[in-house]
Amino acid sequence: MMGHHARQQLSTAWSHPRMNTDDATADLQALHQRYRGLREGRVAGYIPELAKADPEAFAIAMVGVDGRVVQVGDSEARFTLQSMSKPLAYGLALQQLGREAVHRKVGVEPTGEAFNSIVELEEEVHRPYNPMINSGAITIAALLHEAAPGQAATRLMHMVQAYLGRPVTADEPTLRSELATGHRNRAIAHLLHHYGVIGPDIQAVLQLYSLQCSLQVGTLDLALVAATLAHRGVQPLTGRQVLAPALVRDMLSLMFTCGMYDTAGEWAYTVGLPAKSGVSGGILAVVPGRMGLAVYSPRLDAHGHSVRGMAVLKALAAQWRLSLFGTG
Repeated sequence: MMGHHARQQLSTAWSHPRMNTDDATADLQALHQRYRGLREGRVAGYIPELAKADPEAFAIAMVGVDGRVVQVGDSEARFTLQSMSKPLAYGLALQQLGREAVHRKVGVEPTGEAFNSIVELEEEVHRPYNPMINSGAITIAALLHEAAPGQAATRLMHMVQAYLGRPVTADEPTLRSELATGHRNRAIAHLLHHYGVIGPDIQAVLQLYSLQCSLQVGTLDLALVAATLAHRGVQPLTGRQVLAPALVRDMLSLMFTCGMYDTAGEWAYTVGLPAKSGVSGGILAVVPGRMGLAVYSPRLDAHGHSVRGMAVLKALAAQWRLSLFGTG
């Protein structure tokens, strides 16, 4: 549990004039009402289980670094982490292997390409550009697997559980669906092996990668992940130090530059926060020192981002002046 001094520090963080719980609830409810009629985009269909999602599901959540929680909409909806697991796996690799070992295999540059591009390798060293795209995330899974064969899945699950403050399980139908239909990821893995980026145990690596993508969460869980990162790696409800502050900095840097893929520049310009989306329809965003935000709605735009999620977070960033670069 957190000590008295830590609680005193937390009490000063909810400092924005709109950040009392009643006003925050009213603001999120207003945004939910404003965008619930937005029906652009399509539910992801290339993974059969994702196509079964309710296109009308819509939830917004916020967790302050002091532990205050606000959630509106379909808060009971459950979905899978998908690419929102990538920064968490990257953080675990940094923790277990160190920056130097990780970045010998994976770079830190944005690509400007789609998240699942097969040719996302740096030309001379043939390493993936960053850990947020599929080629980079598969490489991170390989590093975790090779460091602890037979234990990597357990370690990854324990890490995610520390962020959520509760046990987590994989959605088995989604896991089976991803393993059966993930031919593009299999092609990426074979290309990585061809260039010597990952070892020969491709099936085990893809099993681990598919597992992390299939972990089942809710919108509040995403906001807790974001709030933990906002609070320098301390989970705000349990007080547990999940990740060292220096490694949180690394995660947030790459979430800001690479987390929204080929829309990262527009996101930085319009929202100005580290964020990560997933094709299940979730987006989490981090307001360092203050709060974590999350939206779930499964209709996606052409880049794989939740349409309602993008609209809500852009509006909220403007309304609450959340950008890292000031009020403008």
